[in-house]
Amino acid sequence: MESLFLLIPISLALIGLLAWIFYWSVKAGQFDDLEGPGEAILMDDDTPKPINVSEHSQK
Repeated sequence: MESLFLLIPISLALIGLLAWIFYWSVKAGQFDDLEGPGEAILMDDDTPKPINVSEHSQK
């Protein structure tokens, strides 16, 4: 029974901390765009850049 006097306040403090972290993440915009970063890797340009001949002749 005495352990409940310790475990209940610890669990309430942990729930409060988790609720605050969730509130902060929603307010900071962490959940605004869930698909964008995953699709951005597919949209990058894989073609190589053209070589400028005048830059190579100066070296």
